[in-house]
Amino acid sequence: MTDREHLYLRIAVDLVVLTVRDGELQALAITRGNEPFRGRPALPGGFLRAGEDLLDAAVRELREETGVDGDRLHLEQLSVYGAPGRDPRGRVVSVAFLALVPNPPSPTAGSDASTASWAPVAELAGTLAFDHDRILADGVERARSRLEFTTLATAFCPAEFTIGDLREVYEVVWGRRVDQRNFSRKVLGTPGFVEATGGKRMPEVGRPAALYRSGPAAALNPPILRSVEPGLSGADQGAA
Repeated sequence: MTDREHLYLRIAVDLVVLTVRDGELQALAITRGNEPFRGRPALPGGFLRAGEDLLDAAVRELREETGVDGDRLHLEQLSVYGAPGRDPRGRVVSVAFLALVPNPPSPTAGSDASTASWAPVAELAGTLAFDHDRILADGVERARSRLEFTTLATAFCPAEFTIGDLREVYEVVWGRRVDQRNFSRKVLGTPGFVEATGGKRMPEVGRPAALYRSGPAAALNPPILRSVEPGLSGADQGAA
């Protein structure tokens, strides 16, 4: 084939699905049941079918490979990956999607996945098939950046949460400590970030904590920027 001849390629979708679980940033991963990379961990995904929209393909692949209902998630396009040689089966361009989920369901393997599970990002980094290490790293960095400038952190939280719950999301996703007082002041001082429900959570020890829900705002002005404070134990989550 000459340089001027048209290139025939296949289109795929891949998914970075992140959650905060057991105090860690975790991603949804499968174990590949087929070649190439049989037995290796990978992100959920697969090939686009004829007449299928990209987002529809992402939802379908997520359901087929993990049993997770993508219609219930907010999927946003992350990036496009098309380097030659990224897939040994031929020239494949992948459109990656990102989703952040609270209280994630237990996945169930299906399709060409032999297992499906939530795994700490730090453990997955450097082990994934294809170029999924790069896709995962890009997804984590997108999530970290979005937390600075948008109210996306509430997507990791249940319907009602405390300011401490929200702060934990920032600490886990960023991999670094967040000053408690400054954080509370910034969150409560940003119109529309959170709304008080009027309820309280009664801890076993200490004072009751006020409960909040996600507010109508989408952007943070001013932003809540990542600090330079020392990271958490095992902090950078292996994908920065």
